[in-house]
Amino acid sequence: MAKVWQHPYLNVFKHFKVEEWKRSTKEGDVTTFMDKTLKGTVYRIRGSIPASNYIQLPKTSTQSLGLTGHYLYLLFKPMPGKYFVVHLDVTTEDSLVVRISFSNLFKEFKSTATWLQFPFICGAAKGSVYECTARTSKQELIGVAPANVRWTCLMLDLHYILSMYLNRRYSHLKSIKLCSNLLVKNLYTSDLLFEPGVTFSEAREAKLAFHGISPMPREMAFPLPKGENWHDRYDYIRFPSDGSKLPYDSIQKGCSSPAAGVQTLEDPIRHLPRSVTLTKAVRDRVSLIQQITSPKDMSRWSPLVTKSIPEVHLATSGTLEAAYTGDQEISRAEGLQAAGDSTVPLPTATDGGIHVYAHRMGDVAIHTVGVGSDEDVHTKITEPEMLSSKKASHCRRLLPDPILKLRTIIGFGGYSTKWALWTKNSSAVVYPCHAIIVTMQIETGAQRFFIGHTDKVSALAFNGNSTLLASAQMGYLSMVRLWDFQKGKCLSMFKTHVHSVSSLSLSYSGAVLCGIGKDGHGKTMVVVWNTSQVNHGGEVVVLAKAHTDVDIQTLKIAFFDDTRMVSCGRDNVRLWRVRSGALRSCPVNLGEYHSLEFTDLAFEEGHSTEREPEDRTLFVCSRSGHILEIDYKNVTIRNARRLLPSQIQHSQRREKQTFNSGPGIAINSISVSSTFCATASEDGYLRLWPLDFSAVFLEAEHEGPVSSVSISPDRLKILCTTFTGNLGYLDVQSRGYHTLMRSHTDSVLAFSVDGLRKQMATVSQDNTIRIWDLESMQQLYDFTASDEMPCTVAFHPAQQIFACGFTSGVVRTFSLAASDLLMEHKQHRGAVTGLTFSPDGDLMFSSCSRGTLALYNHAAQKSQVLRVLGNVVSQDAEHSLNALALSGDGRLLAFVGPSKYTVTIMDAHSLDELLRLDVSILDLDSTSLDSALRLCFAPMPVGQLLVSTSSNKVLVLDAKTGRLVREVSRVHKLSCSSLALSEDARYLLTAGDRVVKVWDFQMRFDINFQAYIGHSEPVRQVAFTPNQQHVISIGDAIFLWDFLAVSRPESPKADVHPYVESLVPPRAETSSEKLKDFTSSANERPRQSAPLPSLASPPCLDISSIHQAGCDDIFSDSDEGEEADLKCGSREPADGNKNHSALVMEEPVKNEEPLVGRPKVSQECSRSPSHSGHESRKETKGPEPQQHIRPDSYRHFNPRFKASALPKSILYPPAGNEGLKLKAVIGYNGNGRGNMVWNPDTGFFAYTCGCVIVVEDLHSGSQQHWLGHPEEISTLAVSHDAQVLASASGQGNGGSRCQIRIWNVQDGTCQKVIFHHETQVQAMAYSRDDRLLVTLGDYSDRTLALWNTHTYDLMSSTRFSEPVHEVAFNPLSAGELACVGRGAMTFWLMEQEGADISLKVHRAPIPDMVGLVELTSLCYSANYLLYSGTNTGQICVWDTQTNRCFMTWEADEGEIGVLLCCGNRLVSGSNTKRIRLWSVAAVQELRLKGSDARSSSVLLEHEITLDGTIVSATFDDSPDMGIVGTTAGTLWYINWAESSSIRLISGHKNKVNEVTFSPGESHCATCGEDGSVRVWSLASMELVVQFQVLNQSCQCLAWSPVLLSHGEAEGQHVVAGYSDGTIRVFSISRTEMELKMHPHSAALTAISYSVDGEIILSGSKDGLMAVSSPRTGMTIRVLIDHKGCPITVIQCTKKQYHDFGVEGGELWLAASSDRRVSVWVSAWLRDKCELIDWLSFPAPASPEAPSSCPPTLAAFCPWDNGTVVYVGFGMQKEILFYSLRQKQVVEKILLPHFATSLSLSPAARFLAVGFNERVLRLIDCKTRAEQDFVGHDDSVHLCRFTPSGKRLFTASYNEILVWEIMSR
Repeated sequence: MAKVWQHPYLNVFKHFKVEEWKRSTKEGDVTTFMDKTLKGTVYRIRGSIPASNYIQLPKTSTQSLGLTGHYLYLLFKPMPGKYFVVHLDVTTEDSLVVRISFSNLFKEFKSTATWLQFPFICGAAKGSVYECTARTSKQELIGVAPANVRWTCLMLDLHYILSMYLNRRYSHLKSIKLCSNLLVKNLYTSDLLFEPGVTFSEAREAKLAFHGISPMPREMAFPLPKGENWHDRYDYIRFPSDGSKLPYDSIQKGCSSPAAGVQTLEDPIRHLPRSVTLTKAVRDRVSLIQQITSPKDMSRWSPLVTKSIPEVHLATSGTLEAAYTGDQEISRAEGLQAAGDSTVPLPTATDGGIHVYAHRMGDVAIHTVGVGSDEDVHTKITEPEMLSSKKASHCRRLLPDPILKLRTIIGFGGYSTKWALWTKNSSAVVYPCHAIIVTMQIETGAQRFFIGHTDKVSALAFNGNSTLLASAQMGYLSMVRLWDFQKGKCLSMFKTHVHSVSSLSLSYSGAVLCGIGKDGHGKTMVVVWNTSQVNHGGEVVVLAKAHTDVDIQTLKIAFFDDTRMVSCGRDNVRLWRVRSGALRSCPVNLGEYHSLEFTDLAFEEGHSTEREPEDRTLFVCSRSGHILEIDYKNVTIRNARRLLPSQIQHSQRREKQTFNSGPGIAINSISVSSTFCATASEDGYLRLWPLDFSAVFLEAEHEGPVSSVSISPDRLKILCTTFTGNLGYLDVQSRGYHTLMRSHTDSVLAFSVDGLRKQMATVSQDNTIRIWDLESMQQLYDFTASDEMPCTVAFHPAQQIFACGFTSGVVRTFSLAASDLLMEHKQHRGAVTGLTFSPDGDLMFSSCSRGTLALYNHAAQKSQVLRVLGNVVSQDAEHSLNALALSGDGRLLAFVGPSKYTVTIMDAHSLDELLRLDVSILDLDSTSLDSALRLCFAPMPVGQLLVSTSSNKVLVLDAKTGRLVREVSRVHKLSCSSLALSEDARYLLTAGDRVVKVWDFQMRFDINFQAYIGHSEPVRQVAFTPNQQHVISIGDAIFLWDFLAVSRPESPKADVHPYVESLVPPRAETSSEKLKDFTSSANERPRQSAPLPSLASPPCLDISSIHQAGCDDIFSDSDEGEEADLKCGSREPADGNKNHSALVMEEPVKNEEPLVGRPKVSQECSRSPSHSGHESRKETKGPEPQQHIRPDSYRHFNPRFKASALPKSILYPPAGNEGLKLKAVIGYNGNGRGNMVWNPDTGFFAYTCGCVIVVEDLHSGSQQHWLGHPEEISTLAVSHDAQVLASASGQGNGGSRCQIRIWNVQDGTCQKVIFHHETQVQAMAYSRDDRLLVTLGDYSDRTLALWNTHTYDLMSSTRFSEPVHEVAFNPLSAGELACVGRGAMTFWLMEQEGADISLKVHRAPIPDMVGLVELTSLCYSANYLLYSGTNTGQICVWDTQTNRCFMTWEADEGEIGVLLCCGNRLVSGSNTKRIRLWSVAAVQELRLKGSDARSSSVLLEHEITLDGTIVSATFDDSPDMGIVGTTAGTLWYINWAESSSIRLISGHKNKVNEVTFSPGESHCATCGEDGSVRVWSLASMELVVQFQVLNQSCQCLAWSPVLLSHGEAEGQHVVAGYSDGTIRVFSISRTEMELKMHPHSAALTAISYSVDGEIILSGSKDGLMAVSSPRTGMTIRVLIDHKGCPITVIQCTKKQYHDFGVEGGELWLAASSDRRVSVWVSAWLRDKCELIDWLSFPAPASPEAPSSCPPTLAAFCPWDNGTVVYVGFGMQKEILFYSLRQKQVVEKILLPHFATSLSLSPAARFLAVGFNERVLRLIDCKTRAEQDFVGHDDSVHLCRFTPSGKRLFTASYNEILVWEIMSR
């Protein structure tokens, strides 16, 4: 039994007497003081360290508070400018202790199996600048509290938190810890939901008690001055919250404004409906619309003449009923019956307004029924007269009729999930699905439908033999229908005077019907009807009705007496009886159970002749878990029992349920048979009991609370429903559970069908994504997004992948095969409104409500963003989902935008605009502007686009020209929400409001459509299935229709579109002039007024089309090569911004004439970059996906793939107090291109290593390090005066574009960061006068940008159709540059006049004799010569005055990627690893001879072969000496005079696996995946010696300790372990391998010398550990304790001989990847090795870690050898200190991420931890100070302190960073 002393609430501080500190404890600065605001004493907790300043309840951790309240209320106030932390330890029902922490120190939500961390967002005072800032930003006041933070009442729903985030059930609150810095008034727990600022009288008026809300008790309330609003002085925060600020899963103030008073009060889980107040303008407009659309008054006897009546079909397997669907649409369904003179009311409005009656003779009259009338309307329905074939012969209509037949509905509930009934034969179940009643056969799943309700069905009831079915619908005046269940026809329907009937009960005979609802004043009303004559054509009449003030949840008619009823509800159980036309009741005396909330009741079954029929037991269940057995005859309680939660024993076995004392489980429903009883409870269990409730004999657990239960008439099956929309039954005999239906619990927003696998994906407002099998209609997968709502979905056409868009703007792709998330794109800021794949699946498109359009390359499983356009899609609220339309061939993309009046058609591969149409101009007779709503392409080769408009039209447009082909008016009564065409283009589907229509697309008949109803909510999407055999419509549920039309065998062109042959579609035009012509021709007169101007972009000119007619005025025809000057003059738009040109090369030119292309200037996007804030369209140009293949050139930078990324939160050290200083970087990034610069005049020398720029003094070897780039640096460029350096890297820190940094060489500061390129920057160059900087994107970006180096504003941006490999400025002219690419050289000439730029381009192809090659490199000479290299090893020489190639020669066997010209000498570098020096003195003289020049005139002077492909080179002016970089990660000094090459900078080419140090710390050794072991001098960081093993990877390394018997030099050995299982011992002094052993069959993973150096310990991938002798090479023993899991660490240390109670002088440990650590004591000379401890660390059962778990790392603590430091994947992200003496964890250090590397300083109490998030953390274990350091390009997988503790080495892939420990 629940602890009564905690109800209705508990004052925690008062109960535990906090002021006495006997049952609680305080630590640190905890004081009390008088608060002026609260006018009372509060506790103040202060201190810089929260863990040292706190209040804790109870006093010790072994005690428990035992507080069972559902909600926890904390009255507190954060201290301004400070952080605070609160810890709550709660216990679950399975006795697991979970810590719930919240703090404004947390930046994001984090969770483990036992710890939840929630960020707390501090609110600000109303009207303050903090509130204004937070209100307008997406991210609120994260961090310290603002200066004017207010007192806050925080309510935490502990049940919800555990259930939602950990899927566990809450038991009680164990302890509370309030840490600094905050003021706290008190703590309370309660099962009630309190609302502050509401008085008891206001609560009664608002009937808050009905919603479980109570006013705040006086003891808990904050003082409120008279006349003030509570919410203006204080904050009320409920969690879960409806707040929308980031971060998600944060504790923050809700979005709903409290100013509206009690009307806005909401339950934190089940929200109440909000009232809407209409302004006068809105009311006037609604009144006007009603006047326009309301039918005119007409005499009842005047005939209504109609030419044709459109048909509305409800084709189902059962009998159907007519319904009114829209303007001039009156339904006629097959099988409807009519006889007599009675009328059939067909209600369409829930306000009792306008109704249509269908008369027997076919006459139509319109009647108005008053809303306030109390007169009952009871109608009998008979069959109408069927139209004869003669009457209908003149009317040509769409056939077949009907064309759709409802097959299956996926859905359950709608208004409620408690109604599900068995049929009498127990073979079928009956349940509501919104407005339709469904009968499902449980064996076959076949469905039958009862259609007729116009709103959601709120109650169902059967008579005793299942022949009569009663149903009610929700609404202002509920409609009740009575059905003949066997025939499926409606016998009668009538209105009640009850609002929203919540319960119905039919007597066993079917003669009496009883219903419950609310009257107009909110009182409960019970109505009893006589239904005995309904089967004989009679009417339903009211027998009796009564009003009552008591709450009634359920009412049932006694099966043994039609005049007796029983009801139950909150605080009451009542017996009812109808006598003499009156309905009377009497309550059952409940005694001590009078305050329970009763939910359901059931009569004892069976009949005995020995007792009266009413002498039986009545079972009543309650939300508190009680089941009362009531003597019905004597109206007394016989027995009371209570359902308890299960008790978990040590054996983890569930005990049988019992009815004793303790907290109960809410019972929602009960059903009783003659032998057993079934209960449905809130904990998700269906339980079967004997009638004495002694124990449970069968139970079934569900995903959510069970809402109802019903035993079948044959007593063999139990039907149950859940609040989560599931319907199923339990078979008692087989004890098997069968799920009949799963459904969304909210509106379905969108769907997509996978035709290959016959699957369907749906997204819903219930935040779920569900995958269904189209054949069985069963749910296959269920994805839940707890914090954001999915709104669009699309299946990949080929792969088992689907994409989903969310309201947060995120687009995610999921793999169904792996049930895993593949990619996440965050290109959008608003809700995703459109999402679709191209037909081949290579491209994906998405759009959002903020107007952004994105294009993705989805050729690979990991999709990549190709292009993003801003402000192109309409942002109007009407244009929500399904915003994108893609043509059948995947070439065209259409959408509504940029405004709602225009439709834009783009090239789907490039997102280049092709056509823009203004739909608002097409109807000049309209008084309002028409806007576009939905789009749909006709299948190929029709080439048409369908557009639905706000004026209820469908426009059919030519997709190429925009010409209006035809239009269809009055498509729906309301706007069209979805369009779809069949594959043969014969049938059109439209959806509007709640109706689905099928149209003849050619409009050939008198009646061209058929309409179908059934949805109770607007239909959001309708479409054909891929096989064209079915139609799917969604809204309130998922409807699957059979499409009965038979496809014709003829071709679509010959059959469907005979008019196509007579039409000659003109050539596609995109100019604004053509748009005007289209407008004029469509309307036959000019437009008189236009909406906001929205011009289409000017045509995109093809350079390849220069010889077409009509182009003479654009291009020069001069034979002399004279170039026409095409100025892109400055246009002045309305906002005063000036346009700048952007030249776009679309296709290559196949001639040698110098040509000039007109720049492509987009009206929206060509403004000056300096005015980007005023741009109406933001564009991110990307490449066309079909050309994204990497070209045949190694010049293009290809960044190494990295799975890591920088974290959001980094603890940067305070300035001047850094614990580490970057001393040196070992390595050069050979993956870069042109990423080394050297200025011979100034001596400036810089290169890149990862994301670090290393500036090195070549004389002293000292380094400077410039940090700031988030990703790998691709290239460098230095100005000619060596004062400015430009560096470029890829995207990072969530950015969408590459980052280019401009550095001041003198002081190493970053002056500017610029962004433009999307993928990678592969080349940069400064002009000779350093006034311009040109940047070139890679083969995916294909963009060339020109920058002004004075301001670094973008001057011009050029996009190429093909990849460009390199760019260079002409040293003789600052305005000339050249680019090399496929088969041609492109010369550019820039002329600038003020803000205007004139661009000239000449594309000069290479001579035919060279062949089809790629020009890959180029360099200018000082004498009008230009050299270019090719990918086939040729060098071409160009005359820059005539722009022609006059000479070529074979310079290499491979691709030439580097060319440098200095005077008469040329340097070339290639991928053959060779660098060559050429003498080209004769070339200038031979320039005049043209093609007669011979290659023998060029002489090869020198050649040097290096260790890799040449990627960068710089030489002096001679060029006698220079520096060259290779892909091997080496920078070489080249001296041609001496023909020598010296290694300047060297590093590993692949991943570094280990770093180890010599005992004297003079040298260090590294090993890598490339099989090399490298020894470095620590003083100079230069490479001393390298040992290389081919075709093997060196996995681990150890340096031998100094032996006493040998000198230090002689004893220098390094042992290395390799991937083939071998161990090699290298002598450093003799630089040779001394020993090779093979003790392992698997790859080695760890190795170490023993303390004395006489033993080598090694571990392998298979978990075996070998003990070997370095002297003999023999394996002494093999340890198998860790077998099966790779060994990650082996470490040895000294110990006292008798320490730990075991003899031996050496202590060593081994760790394996299964989170186990073994600790050993050994005495090797005595052949002794003993295991003294075995540590095993837990991890979550279902790991939430990344796909590869973090490594298991362990080490002996240098300052306490008896302590083992451990870190690895586990329940928490933490470092554990385990004492070998105490045998327990003695210390923990929390980490922000799982560690990937660990090292402990032997000098000071420092600890270094590396993370996968590219961050290195230094922890002072003495002071617990923590500092983070960045500079790594990838995961920090290795960190090692030197033996002296003065330096720290860290490794990230192949780069090694050396840090100096700063003294403190």
